[in-house]
Amino acid sequence: MKRRVLIIGGVAAGASAATKARRTDETAEIVMFERGDYVSFANCGLPYYVAREIVERENLLVVTPEQFRIRHEIDVRLAHEVTRINPREKTIEVRDLQAGTSRTERYDSLVLTPGASAIIPPIPMVNASNVFTMRTIPDMDAVHEYIERMHPQDATVVGAGYIGVEMVEALHRRGLQVTLVEKLNQVLPPLDEDMAFMVADHIRAEGVDLHLGDGVRSFRGNDNRVGEVELESGAVIRADIVIMSIGVRPDTKLARDAGLQLGVSGAIAVDSRMQTSDPHIWAAGDAVESVHRVTGKPCWVALAGPASKQGRVAGANAVGGTMEAPPVLGTSIVRFNEIVAAVTGLNERSARTAGYDVESSVIHANQHAGYYPWAELLTIKTVYERQTGRLLGAQVIGNEGVDKRIDVFATALTANMRVADLTELDLAYSPPFGSARDPVNIAGFVSQNQLSDAVSPISSTDLHALLGQSPEVQLVDVRTPAEFREKHIRGARLIPVDELRKRLGEIDKTRPVVVYCRVGLRGYLASRILAQNGYSVRNLSGGIRIWRFETEADISDAEAKSKYGNDVSRA
Repeated sequence: MKRRVLIIGGVAAGASAATKARRTDETAEIVMFERGDYVSFANCGLPYYVAREIVERENLLVVTPEQFRIRHEIDVRLAHEVTRINPREKTIEVRDLQAGTSRTERYDSLVLTPGASAIIPPIPMVNASNVFTMRTIPDMDAVHEYIERMHPQDATVVGAGYIGVEMVEALHRRGLQVTLVEKLNQVLPPLDEDMAFMVADHIRAEGVDLHLGDGVRSFRGNDNRVGEVELESGAVIRADIVIMSIGVRPDTKLARDAGLQLGVSGAIAVDSRMQTSDPHIWAAGDAVESVHRVTGKPCWVALAGPASKQGRVAGANAVGGTMEAPPVLGTSIVRFNEIVAAVTGLNERSARTAGYDVESSVIHANQHAGYYPWAELLTIKTVYERQTGRLLGAQVIGNEGVDKRIDVFATALTANMRVADLTELDLAYSPPFGSARDPVNIAGFVSQNQLSDAVSPISSTDLHALLGQSPEVQLVDVRTPAEFREKHIRGARLIPVDELRKRLGEIDKTRPVVVYCRVGLRGYLASRILAQNGYSVRNLSGGIRIWRFETEADISDAEAKSKYGNDVSRA
């Protein structure tokens, strides 16, 4: 008798499970149930269709039901919602949404890939006709059609995660005036705050009205259409269209009702074979709990890459395979116009929460040889364990070359490398593509120096706190006079690094010293000079480029004037 495999849900995990099950067992009967009208589509591409970067809608439809049937002999049933799983009887209850009828289906193996659903808070008028989410093809169609038909001028995006930032970019490219509202004090929560501010600065510079640390209190309007968004701060924003993007949660209702075990994250608990607490049921994708490769602990990651890999494993094992799913790193990347941000592994905040004794470094390095045209700086934050030097995570921000570097860091994390190992990576070099010492190598050098006590770093956050607590600290700017006049941290003394040896007498050896430059290199050289002359010295990690993260009360009068004209009192 043929093995009967039922799959609940399509898209990345479900489609991968179905096709891998077929490749593993040519004789199995495979049926996939999808409550929507599309079984396999590129949901990560939805914002780019709204932006009109992807022009042909059909390009987002990866595999059609007909292609599943012809190539793989998989029976795909669209508009079929599974309402109940009966593990004891090994059956499911399915409702045909078009016919309005229900039936019972038997299974030998069941694969759950229900995905995640958008979080919709109970805000007045949140279900108005011009308030949208962005998870499915119908969501995308609704936004696109509304823009084409109604020609909105002002848009508000609520939530500054990946989809939120991508939708801000899409609407901005369509010519709308966009406001981005985020409850947290930063955009892109997977980044650390001292990196995220660079993305926020770029978003503001592009003309987007950015409200951080502020939430939505209510929507206002009439005729079932929002016209204004009231924030918790009291600010009122005009809005012709609203995109809700405050996050998603795993869709676990079927699993809970069937008595399947949930994990500590609230998602479906599975083992390395993607098997649930029921030996005949597997699960994969955004609805399941994963294991983090760095910590070895359960986590929940809703990303297409892990979902596809997990679906493949679940599908193979549902027909007798012995595959195991890899742990996850949460590697991800996002773009807003000319800036790209990427992260892999743990950020500094999550590493501390996980109990690691954390150290970090921030470097700025050109994405290719500086003498070759169009060289641009990448900013890299490396997070590692202080005692062992083990790499824990990395964040990269820039323009060209961000994707290449984050993938190198993800590979290094998979190999359980130390920061010292980054210095030894033999990476491709030609002037248009890289440097003889790649930015990843440089990140390793700087981290290694910190570990060996060749330099004692201080983050911008810690320096801000230190300056507020200890008037004894001597702050020394080791850049050029021209750079100092343009912008410097208030209270700093200018001593260019090339003059430092001759001017050591101007620095009190009995008081702590913090040096800084533009990106950290001259500060490192200055710190070595001072340390070997008996000074207690620390170097600002990442230089003054990272200092803009701090409050405007701590920037120089020169920078204040560049921002506010002669009204320096605002700084």
